Amino acid sequence: MRRGIAASALVAALAVSLAACGSSGSGSSGSANGPVTITYWDTSNATNEAPNYQALAQKFEAANPNIKVNFVNVPFDSAQNKLQTAMGSKGAPDVFRSDVGWTAGFAQQGFLAPLDGTPALPDPSAFRPNLIKQAQYQGKTYGVPQVTDTLGLLYNKALFSQAGITTPPTTWDELKADAATIKSKTGVDGFEMRAGDGYYAMPLFFGEGTDLVDTPNKKITITSPAAVKAVETYQSLFTSPGTVKPDVTSDSYAHMMDAFNNGKVAAIINGPWEITNIYQGSAFGNKANLGIAPVPAGSTGKAGAPTGGANMEVYAGSDAAHQAAAEKFVAFMTSAESQTFIAEKNDTLPTRPDAYTSDVTANLGIAGFQAILPDAQPRPELPEYASLFTSSGINLGKIVQGQESVQDGLNAIAADYAKLLPNFSK
Repeated sequence: MRRGIAASALVAALAVSLAACGSSGSGSSGSANGPVTITYWDTSNATNEAPNYQALAQKFEAANPNIKVNFVNVPFDSAQNKLQTAMGSKGAPDVFRSDVGWTAGFAQQGFLAPLDGTPALPDPSAFRPNLIKQAQYQGKTYGVPQVTDTLGLLYNKALFSQAGITTPPTTWDELKADAATIKSKTGVDGFEMRAGDGYYAMPLFFGEGTDLVDTPNKKITITSPAAVKAVETYQSLFTSPGTVKPDVTSDSYAHMMDAFNNGKVAAIINGPWEITNIYQGSAFGNKANLGIAPVPAGSTGKAGAPTGGANMEVYAGSDAAHQAAAEKFVAFMTSAESQTFIAEKNDTLPTRPDAYTSDVTANLGIAGFQAILPDAQPRPELPEYASLFTSSGINLGKIVQGQESVQDGLNAIAADYAKLLPNFSK
């Protein structure tokens, strides 16, 4: 889930051929007694974010003249597969920026160096405990949290006010009622939901007190009564008055954001990675017009959203000199000073409380998402968890288009999960 802006000419200056980006075993240079060059794969948005991460890397080099950083920006959408391939054969980077959902899987395969007690993680208590937890696998910490995010209800305060609505909805039923009122009073669509995207559907499951699977008990729960209730509610978000019909085209995300940014839809579910782009929209010339609230709650009365973000990780296949340099780089990139710099430049949320300076929290978008972070639920320690979104996304898309019934769609997801998790019961 990243900003959807095409790479500009600036990317050419940042990126180099992946074939030339080896770890210590395939191209990185230096020794324990001389200059060391580490390769870093940065998976942030090439246009909005990567230049600021490269600026940090240059600051690190200035402070550490014996370490050079080969900065490579890798498109997020292809980064997981490229990392998997590189670490499984050759050409892996010494250090990289990983989605939090990839950490357990990479650790299970032995690709990551444990960071407990290393210079990369001198004080785990400096970070939010739930973020450290989801950087761990089988009792060891394999990543240092760099940025965090979650999903929230983003809404256009002016449109809500025009419709006579003074507070954001706290339940899905209230959201549907508000959407109908906004459409009736203003003529603008009240709400648009991402269709056919398993990640964006997670608040519906959490709101019913369930998940796609029960990891501790090794049980597939996607067909449970609570999951059925969640998907029925999800389905209703595309058919209720004032809500937008499902868009499953390849440009659906861009369509949704264009509509919201320019005042053509009053509310969406999304994360802080879009703050910068939202502020550039015609509806948010006044930044205070952007409302940020927790995702609505389900029948349990509790709201819940997935925790996203990125961890800094070190490749286990690099030699000792490169691992040591990479660990030092990780500590620098995740320091309070570096996180504050990135928050101010990229509008992202730090992972450590001491990075939330007065200047950072003066950003209304960051402050808004900081307030709803307590509703974020960490990923379970399941290497296959990120892969669960593939089948759920495909079949939820079919359900909301009327191509599958709710039960048939959930049965299809359960069948896919049984293949992916053969040790789990239904």
